[in-house]
Amino acid sequence: MQIKIDEDLILLGLKGKEKEEILSQMADKLFQCGYVKDSYKSAVIAREKVFATGLPTASYGVAIPHTDIVHVNEPTICMARFEQAVDFVIMGEETETISVKLAFMMAMKEQHAQLGVLQKLMAILQDQTALAYLAEEKNKRDIKSFMLDKLGIEEK
Repeated sequence: MQIKIDEDLILLGLKGKEKEEILSQMADKLFQCGYVKDSYKSAVIAREKVFATGLPTASYGVAIPHTDIVHVNEPTICMARFEQAVDFVIMGEETETISVKLAFMMAMKEQHAQLGVLQKLMAILQDQTALAYLAEEKNKRDIKSFMLDKLGIEEK
């Protein structure tokens, strides 16, 4: 699986009061770094309205926003830790929300790769120690190494 984890895409202390604001900042960062097309931002925000990505975990909510592969140039994941928790609708629900502190915005080039990464990400989210580490660690290089290891990605 060829996915790049870029320290520039590890956003710590992201500020925003609404999920659209957070999603917009994350998508802008992906676009600035060349990973996604300019259509990605509107596509990911539109998809979030139809297919919510908030997930309750034992500690706090996490979101895994993503959109169709046609909007992606190079596969990657943008991780953001929010300065203040933001409400996301829970996956599979219509209106029920969860207070989210961490988001993993996926940009995948292949449908099957998206599913594989999603499954590995879910394993991290079910591991309280891993989640606590991602919620607290301040060193982006260490977070990157941790993510590469947990997702089973070899750095090029």
